[in-house]
Amino acid sequence: MLQAGIIPVTPFQQNCTILFDMDTKEGVVIDPGGDVDTIIDTAKNNGITLKAIWITHGHIDHAGGAKELKEALGLEIIGPHKDDLPILQAIESRADMFGMAGKVKNVVPDRWLEDGDTVSFGDHEFEVYHTPGHAPGHVIYFNRKQNFAHLGDVLFHGSIGRTDLPGGNERQLLESIRDKVLPLGDSVGFLCGHGPGSQIGEERRTNPFLRGL
Repeated sequence: MLQAGIIPVTPFQQNCTILFDMDTKEGVVIDPGGDVDTIIDTAKNNGITLKAIWITHGHIDHAGGAKELKEALGLEIIGPHKDDLPILQAIESRADMFGMAGKVKNVVPDRWLEDGDTVSFGDHEFEVYHTPGHAPGHVIYFNRKQNFAHLGDVLFHGSIGRTDLPGGNERQLLESIRDKVLPLGDSVGFLCGHGPGSQIGEERRTNPFLRGL
């Protein structure tokens, strides 16, 4: 059974997510934006062996701790899409304005992801969808077998990702939601980069930003 735990990290209280198998206690960490010692301690205290780092997009609060975590545990960094390379290479230069100087590092993943790729750990396979708009190289992860998705900062409970950051594009974001997220199905539950998770159908019905899609 696939399980998930959320660790709020950085001043942004970003949802660093640990996905793990309840039986084997093997898992992956999604978007380790910072507070790496806390991430490592949480995994250790719960008996979880981390196998890889998955990134949804390159913003500082999602990818800022990835290199440090890789160096600490020897993990491969997977994702996002290559269009986020400029953002990933600017993490350190943006750290001062967010009070994170010296706490985050630029990073280049070991494997870029493309629309249609799959990633997995143990018996848990996730489909990858390229969903630009919030960030040019944003990707989401969908486990069809368990009807679960991690949507990063594309769709939230009652909101959508902001598009006023470098590389953001509102039209692209809404197209990504319309063409990639909503077709996953109303019964799909999801976690996201900030705040509580939800179901796609609930957001289709009640999210004011999705009216007209």
